[in-house]
Amino acid sequence: MSIDHIKYGDEVTQSKDIVDDNIAKLKSLFPEIVTEGNIDFTVLQEILGEEIEEGEEYYRFTWAGKVQARREAHKPSTGTLRPCEEESVNWDKTKNLYIEGDNLEVLKLLQKSYAGKVKMIYIDPPYNTGNDFVYKDNYKDNLKNYQELTGQVDSEGNKLSTNPESDGRYHSNWLNMMYPRLKLARNLLKDEGVIFMSIDDNELYNLSKTCDEIFGEENRIEILKWKRKKQPSFLAKHTAKVMEYILVYSKSKNKLEKLSIEGTSDSTKKVINISNNESERTFGAGVRVKIGENGIIPKGRYTIRTMDVEYLSDVIYENGKTTKSINVISRFSTSQENINNYIEQNLLFITSNKGLRRDVSKDEIGKRKSITDLLLKEWGDNQESDNELRALFNTTDYFDYTKPSLLIKNLTKSIFSEESIILDFFSGSATTAHAVMQLNSEDNGNRKHIQVQLPEPTDEKSEAYKAGYKSITEIGKERIRRAGKKIIDENPLLAQNLDIGFKVFKLDSSNINAWDGSPDNLEASLFDAQDNIKTDRSEHDVLFEILLKYGLDLTLPIEEKEIVGKTVFNVGLGALFICLSNGITTAVAEGIGKWKEELSPEICRVIFKDTGFTDVEKTNSFQTLKRYGIEEVKSL
Repeated sequence: MSIDHIKYGDEVTQSKDIVDDNIAKLKSLFPEIVTEGNIDFTVLQEILGEEIEEGEEYYRFTWAGKVQARREAHKPSTGTLRPCEEESVNWDKTKNLYIEGDNLEVLKLLQKSYAGKVKMIYIDPPYNTGNDFVYKDNYKDNLKNYQELTGQVDSEGNKLSTNPESDGRYHSNWLNMMYPRLKLARNLLKDEGVIFMSIDDNELYNLSKTCDEIFGEENRIEILKWKRKKQPSFLAKHTAKVMEYILVYSKSKNKLEKLSIEGTSDSTKKVINISNNESERTFGAGVRVKIGENGIIPKGRYTIRTMDVEYLSDVIYENGKTTKSINVISRFSTSQENINNYIEQNLLFITSNKGLRRDVSKDEIGKRKSITDLLLKEWGDNQESDNELRALFNTTDYFDYTKPSLLIKNLTKSIFSEESIILDFFSGSATTAHAVMQLNSEDNGNRKHIQVQLPEPTDEKSEAYKAGYKSITEIGKERIRRAGKKIIDENPLLAQNLDIGFKVFKLDSSNINAWDGSPDNLEASLFDAQDNIKTDRSEHDVLFEILLKYGLDLTLPIEEKEIVGKTVFNVGLGALFICLSNGITTAVAEGIGKWKEELSPEICRVIFKDTGFTDVEKTNSFQTLKRYGIEEVKSL
């Protein structure tokens, strides 16, 4: 048996094929529709019966280009995301991402790694006022289109930066931009996930009808009204607008918790706050322990992310509960009386990593008030967003319209999750990243954020350009740096535990030579070239492309080690080993096998560069890895 050689069409060479995935689900639901591997739509129609709409006239929402936009959402991307460590903050430790690129292509690339993992999406897309940046996707080659757009001109030199009202397809252009992005975004949401979309009355109706189709009208939660201005403008011609809207849709309405800013967790809460002074509490017997049924936690001090807990005596537990009274020192946020009540109600527990939390009582859940559909002063306004930018950059001239971090912080708080992933794929000034960091600093949360932004060039006459910011993304990244520093400066105790970092990735063509995104080359083998990795790409570039195409989190821990002079990457504590060096021998395979034994992962895969060793060494390396129980070995 030889090592598999990964070809085009294999799972590591392109983003998730959503069409194939949906067809597989259809075949699973209705196996009788499959004839010689293909779908018999006549049989499918017979099964569905009266559920099929056959008339010419029926209720629907459509526009010019919708069919192409729908198809585009299902077409895999042939691009990749290249790591940019030098522009990142805390690269080795952070769980946050900042991705530069066309968000349509980026959302496609995230399908494998983040499908069903995002708790909340917030977007503030172009409002289609006639002046903002709304571009037409080139469905033939989006990567080339992206490169043209970052220069704000197409191949004929025509400007693509605005969508004027005089355009005959003014609304259609905007809908064709939004539709595939929202389709892809829905796939990333958890079943209990929610999406918030800021918009004004230019496209409110069209956006709501589009979302009714994509998310299902039954999953529409609300249209929130946000007061963006304190006072109306005396320059208004007819009526003065002070309100904007936030459309709210869920992935599955019956799984979405009540939206409330009274609390930040749907099931558990902390009893410790890092900003408090240390104090001592007595825990009576009967505290639940989530480590195992029986055992001992030796007395001593334990550091668990944002908390230090010191047990002053051994914690002995049987049948999942402590057997005797113990004294504990930590930065408690609740009184001894409350601790006693929590134990009495069986709410307090020691976590699996020796920390402390409590369950939220049914009484507490029932008392939480839902947010109203009218968001007033406690949600911030555009004056506050100006003040935030002024505090960070000493000017408000870089952006015309930004949201206050308080607005997005409250939306994030309303979903009751301290461990969630928050995505913003129209990141702009990176307010969402700022809001997530601020909320984490206030409630000791561990939320992660993913920002996606087109590196739209700033106007050469703008104040931002004069200040040295050549693109919107440069301002966004700098805002996160400055906001994170400001939060730490204001509360130094957070420095050890608060994640104010971010990993920067940039959209580009694949690192593989033969796979350049051109339709003329798609039928050719990806890896027939003698040296299939592009000469200007590093091993780290290829490493992260493999993670993406394998559907692995881009923030997984990665350890790098030299084995007989060759670099080997260990991803996810031994789940995947990657070696992209030349001159690979069985000694490298032997070293990987021993490393795997040290880590004892549940599953283990190995990927080599195909041109990195001879056929004899390849075969011998496979046999060596097989001795260590590693059966899945592939070569690029």
